[in-house]
Amino acid sequence: MTVAGIMSITIRTCCSAASLIVAVALAGCSGSQNAAAPPPPTAVTVANPVKRTIVDQDEYVGRFVAVDSVEIRARLSGYLSRIHFQDGQMVNAGDLLFTIDRRPFQIVLDQVRANLELARANLAYAESDLARGQELLRNKTITDQTFEQRTQARRVAAASVAAQEALVRSAELDLNDFTELHAPVAGRIGDRRVSVGNLVTGGTSGNTTLLATIVSIDPIRFEFTFDEAAFLRYQRLAKNGKDDSKDIASRGASAPVKIKLIDEQDFAHEGRMDFVDNVIDRATGTIRGRAQFANPDGLFTPGMFANIRVPASMPYEAMLVPDVAIGSEQARKYVLAVDAENMARVKYVTLGELSGGLRVVKDGLSPDDKVVTNGVAKVRPGQKVTPQEEGAPPNTGKPQANAG
Repeated sequence: MTVAGIMSITIRTCCSAASLIVAVALAGCSGSQNAAAPPPPTAVTVANPVKRTIVDQDEYVGRFVAVDSVEIRARLSGYLSRIHFQDGQMVNAGDLLFTIDRRPFQIVLDQVRANLELARANLAYAESDLARGQELLRNKTITDQTFEQRTQARRVAAASVAAQEALVRSAELDLNDFTELHAPVAGRIGDRRVSVGNLVTGGTSGNTTLLATIVSIDPIRFEFTFDEAAFLRYQRLAKNGKDDSKDIASRGASAPVKIKLIDEQDFAHEGRMDFVDNVIDRATGTIRGRAQFANPDGLFTPGMFANIRVPASMPYEAMLVPDVAIGSEQARKYVLAVDAENMARVKYVTLGELSGGLRVVKDGLSPDDKVVTNGVAKVRPGQKVTPQEEGAPPNTGKPQANAG
């Protein structure tokens, strides 16, 4: 190989090496530039707190109780001859429920009626004998003592008639009223406790036979207890309020309340307070309250559990935010608000109850705060974000088409 060829190969090799070095250097510069570029700010949705007039509510657990609950017991002893209802059916006041064998009481009524006729006959004889005695006394045929005896006999006969008339009325009452047992109230009757043919013990003693029970259904009451602190709060609320009808602590109060059954999500049933007890239980430190609800379809049953909400404040203006916007830091609650520089800042808040799917914020927010409502988990305090107003079209950096 000539010297010129060797030099040509050397020059080409050096040029290739130089090109490779330049390419590597350029690639390294490009990688460094990409690594140094910061990530774009996190996109979040923000919204101002919602202003709404609300009333704080206290929640308790209680049971339904019947307005009227009656045990059906006989006032007479005898054999049960007929039952006139189906177990568990609805009955109206006055419906015939049981019949006791009437025959023995019919016999007693016949006897006392016969005794009444005998007493009336004796009275008639005594009155006529007394009338004759008056004529004889004027003629001095009988003595005054004899006339007094006839007068006394007439009085005894009249008293006997009155006594026998009372016995007849009692026997008629037994036969016509007490041998047939009617429903004293409207409601749902339970199952029969005695079958036909059994001897029923009646009367007013404690060993009478229980035949059935009836509980009223509509309206129905709901009983619950609340503590002494809540009672005092209601008392002061009533004194500061303008509407005495909303005073839950007043006897005969009518504050509006709502209940929720165990299988329901919302407090959809409305009623009113109708009673608060007059003493606080020493053992538990609680006092009993009672509300009344309409129950036309019989959904509420005595003994059933439910939750009740009771007004605990006067109406006031409150700010509300979505519950998902609330964060926790140990025992403190906070929200993230975006400032004028699009930085996420922590704001510690005091929370209230849920109202219409939103959480009441009692303290810590102002109406102009832009609260992060979507993307809270992706943002840290002090981080720069790209806020998007809730309900506004997304900011894509491209001009929006003008509709029309």
